[in-house]
Amino acid sequence: MDIIDAHHHLWDVEKNGASYPWYTEDQGDRGWGDTSAIMRNYTPAELLRDAQEGGVTVLKSVHVQANFDFSNPVGETRWLEEIAQEEGSGNLPTAIVGYADLSAVDVGRVLEAHAEHPRFRGVRQVLNRHDDPKLNRAPQDFLANPDWRTGVQRLSEMGLSFDAQIYHQQAAALIEVAGDLPELDIVLDHALMPAERDDANIEGWRQAVMRLAELPNLSMKISGFGMVDNNWSTESIRPFVLHCIDAFGPDRIMFGSNFPVDKLMSDYGRLWRAYDEILSGFSDAERHAMLIGTAERFYRI
Repeated sequence: MDIIDAHHHLWDVEKNGASYPWYTEDQGDRGWGDTSAIMRNYTPAELLRDAQEGGVTVLKSVHVQANFDFSNPVGETRWLEEIAQEEGSGNLPTAIVGYADLSAVDVGRVLEAHAEHPRFRGVRQVLNRHDDPKLNRAPQDFLANPDWRTGVQRLSEMGLSFDAQIYHQQAAALIEVAGDLPELDIVLDHALMPAERDDANIEGWRQAVMRLAELPNLSMKISGFGMVDNNWSTESIRPFVLHCIDAFGPDRIMFGSNFPVDKLMSDYGRLWRAYDEILSGFSDAERHAMLIGTAERFYRI
């Protein structure tokens, strides 16, 4: 099975451990169970080994920011460029989605520093938020921040892309941003995070997917089901995958592993076999678009 892994992470906790707050600080229970199995180095060689053991050939890959030191986000991009050229890396990652605080006054300088590295393609700044009455304040709502929107406009002007990680309740705000910047390519990470599975939230997720698909500059990345359902199965994710494809069409769909995070819930081969089974009713051209072509075009690889 030949694929482009459009969403994975890499880290070196021996060399860069102090730069990963999630490694050096107690982050509490994230709902993933025992995370000790991923609190160790995960390099391109490890990714390729997981793929080989699962019968999958990773032709190219996209690294998405892994919460590296937020005060030095370009450090992660620099490190990734270095390891991609090392022996045994398979030239992975092929593309880099880095971090930048798009609301910061110096975001232009940060983006220009990222862009000095040839594999850099765009930014992910995690946006998904819920108002929690137990907190003294709600998480910051970047989508409503005019400074953040100015930073997103800078992305568009530089020809960079944006990975949007939101909940379905935030769809209307993202639609406004995407509508104001039709030249900005945006991909929705993790199938729009269908985290809440009661009837009302599933319907809200379905409607949001359809509304977001109306904007031609939006694409959908199917990944990360293990984070919202530790015990997922092929049948449990099938309706979510097919609804995304129905709304966006194969030419705006890509797939990712979210490894090594989703390695806590599944091995690499099982994950891609599930995708393969769900896509069995599509034509060869449609399958190629979803497993390879969309990611190649979106990330310009």
